[in-house]
Amino acid sequence: MSSNSRPPAPNGAPRQSAHPKPTPRPRATSSPRTSAPGERAPDSSAHAAASPALWQLLIGVSGALQAIRGGQSGTAALAAVPAPLRPGVQALLFQALRHAGRAQALSRCLVQRAPPPAADALLCTALALCWNPDDAPYEPFTLVNQAVEAAKKHPPTRQQSSFINACLRRFLREREALVARSDTDPVARWNHPAWWITRLRKDHPEHWERVLRANNSQAPMTLRINAQKTTQALYQQALNAINLEALPIGDVGLVLQQAVPVDSLPGFAAGWVSVQDAAAQQAAPLLLQGLDLSRPLRVLDACAAPGGKTAHLLEFAGAGAPLEVTALEVDPNRAARIGDTLQRLGLSAQVIVADAAQTQDWWAQQCGGRLFDAILLDAPCTASGIVRRHPDVRWLRRESDIAQLAGQQARLLAALWPLLQPGGRLLYCTCSVFRAEGDAQVQSFLAHNSDAQLLPSPGHLIPGEADKPGTVRDNLTGEHDGFFYALLQKSLQ
Repeated sequence: MSSNSRPPAPNGAPRQSAHPKPTPRPRATSSPRTSAPGERAPDSSAHAAASPALWQLLIGVSGALQAIRGGQSGTAALAAVPAPLRPGVQALLFQALRHAGRAQALSRCLVQRAPPPAADALLCTALALCWNPDDAPYEPFTLVNQAVEAAKKHPPTRQQSSFINACLRRFLREREALVARSDTDPVARWNHPAWWITRLRKDHPEHWERVLRANNSQAPMTLRINAQKTTQALYQQALNAINLEALPIGDVGLVLQQAVPVDSLPGFAAGWVSVQDAAAQQAAPLLLQGLDLSRPLRVLDACAAPGGKTAHLLEFAGAGAPLEVTALEVDPNRAARIGDTLQRLGLSAQVIVADAAQTQDWWAQQCGGRLFDAILLDAPCTASGIVRRHPDVRWLRRESDIAQLAGQQARLLAALWPLLQPGGRLLYCTCSVFRAEGDAQVQSFLAHNSDAQLLPSPGHLIPGEADKPGTVRDNLTGEHDGFFYALLQKSLQ
């Protein structure tokens, strides 16, 4: 996707699986036990005594939460955290964001008037992490004690430390009653904005609860095997040899049972494997299967950064005729990541820094005005299907963003369709569960383009479950992001 847009609860609310309590640590040090893809696993070799104190992590988490509330992305907020603290802060932040709706509701139960932003962020951070003892990363009393310590030692919250202490001690005393009181708020029960819940109920009346439940869980770390360098079975053996358990998904995917840093994966630097969700791994096969790969094909990957799907297109074509791939990206920094991805994998493509919708700026000059045999349009979207990996998205998006992004998607489709050969294919996809960015977008396009035919396509993939037989292999149900796919073919006339 291009950058040019870009829990448990009582009374039937979603419930995450419980985890054992972490081993007590002196000074409440070290990173929490929570980690997942997008949530970098803490360095297990680090000595507990050398780990940061929990109060330091809580200052980092509350600062990041405050920045996200101010409209900053989670990635940018974490970049401001000192490097030694970042892994632990990120793991705790992701958990806090998954329970931010509950925490805000509990905060309103505890206080009549919201405290200053820094104090409110720290209070909500502590409430989000300790409100449910079954999946708290530390014992609730430890979290409360360390949150008060953080308030005392952090200048922006020092004056409110007594207030924070009083609120959190009251919460520990009255937890059951306060949680029950907050259950009346759907935002607290589902930890999504009210407009998001309403739209999901309308778009997916049979699955909306499952979507929200999936969004409040951690995503697995899924790998895509580079079929030009190894096989799924051989790489699984290589993982087993270093005590990393993985299960196969799809034709070239493996799902790790525990997230690890990428540099600990066998052959990662040599290009044997990439990190890519199982739903995203469907793009290359959907676009290229059925095309004549025995002859050179010209393929456009619009909005291509960071290059995962570009690489998969080249890997999928394999040893057949050369695949001429052009990758577009409007952001120069993100375009550089495409080059880095391809270099690690030993692949090559033409990378152009340009806006895909402004075809007059790049098609004739850099592509010779030649039509493409296939186009992949992974369009800018709300990212509502990848909330498991980016839990900040739900709190950053506004309902008005959907119409704005749908307009951008329509412009991209209209601009790129004329660049497709008669008989060629365009795969439109978004990592969104909203129908305005999926079914509705495609139906509108078909109504205005009589030369377009919709081929058999997965449509909307519901996050957290393999509900489309033949799309994501059923041998590992429930392990993919939310996505939308529509395969369009241009008539020969």
